[in-house]
Amino acid sequence: MDAARTPLESTSSAGLPPEVAANLRNWEERVPIHLVGYGTDAFVADPHRLSDVARQDLALMAPHLPGGSLEGLDLLHLQCHIGTDTLSFARCGARVTGVDLSPSAITAARSLAERAGLAATFVESEVTAAQHAVTGTFDVVHTSIGALCWLPDLPAWGRTVAAMLRPGGLFFVRDGHPVMAALDDVHEDGRLVLARPYFGGTPERWYGDQTYVESDVRLTSTETWEWKHPLSEVVTVLLDAGLRITSLGEQDLLPWKAFPHMVEVTGEHGSAWALPGEQRAHLPLTFSLTATRDA
Repeated sequence: MDAARTPLESTSSAGLPPEVAANLRNWEERVPIHLVGYGTDAFVADPHRLSDVARQDLALMAPHLPGGSLEGLDLLHLQCHIGTDTLSFARCGARVTGVDLSPSAITAARSLAERAGLAATFVESEVTAAQHAVTGTFDVVHTSIGALCWLPDLPAWGRTVAAMLRPGGLFFVRDGHPVMAALDDVHEDGRLVLARPYFGGTPERWYGDQTYVESDVRLTSTETWEWKHPLSEVVTVLLDAGLRITSLGEQDLLPWKAFPHMVEVTGEHGSAWALPGEQRAHLPLTFSLTATRDA
């Protein structure tokens, strides 16, 4: 294993851009809701249980991993939230480190690791400062679902990924497809209408007192900000950071119900959501990308 990982002092909203500070307040409130909604008690009780997101990501990563496995590899999970995906990778044999901006999420992740009897390191840090919060480099750097829209500075994210990845290592990202974010709400007849900008620019402000898991609890920090990152930007910032793209895929399944008329499907890698009937072939819902850092 690389040199010891050393956490920085606790982060707070002080010094953060106001939009990021608002997002942090919102995500702090989501933690107790997600501890229930993510089924963490069941995760702890079953030592073979993996999150659906981790299983789906592993299926896409496997062709790019030595022997198709995470066994014995050092893995860094950026924007790890409460750690269910990170700890799923630990159950697959990886030595895992998770990084997240939210102090409550990191506290929850550490507690979950202890309850599950899994070795893991969780570090509180803003994602683009991860190379200063965590020492050493990793065989795998991982970013997944619902992460990129919270990043105002994607080039800084790309440089962070490159700085944390060992030569010959694997970077993997899977996230909601940016074209999906340009859609208006589904019309009564089920039509999908491009009604919002696809390309980036100024962030979008949203208000909502609910999170994406079913709960009767309502958030009080309702303001969030999201940044659009078209697929070309994601690819370009990684290339500019010195990485070599090794695969780019688009998928027709999504881990959450983005539109009211979506249908739940279950396969060998867990459950996900799809557009119904012929519409499933009309629109990509996620994309996945792998890259490596040459020696």
